[in-house]
Amino acid sequence: MYWVSWGLLLFSLCAFIDAAIRREDAYRAADKQNKPFWLIILGIAAAVNFFMGIFDFLPIIGLIATIVYFVDVRPALRQVSGGGRNWPRRRGSSSDGPYGPFNGR
Repeated sequence: MYWVSWGLLLFSLCAFIDAAIRREDAYRAADKQNKPFWLIILGIAAAVNFFMGIFDFLPIIGLIATIVYFVDVRPALRQVSGGGRNWPRRRGSSSDGPYGPFNGR
């Protein structure tokens, strides 16, 4: 259980650092809660994971908040910011398909 507790702490710290390096306007553009909200929630989650045992109630809530950030908020921020797998993304024509331009035949 010691390693699981440290894994949860590391997971919440990674989410906190990721939330801290994102721009404030990206949160508004992605229509998510603002940056201070997520920093407070993820900071509390990291602190709770550090000071409490894994079998308490609050670390589970912190884990849920961290998962929500990674699954919902982070992808929306990456999409708005332009970051991601194909970054910097090449912009082509609106008729371009995955194998090149679509000519309508």
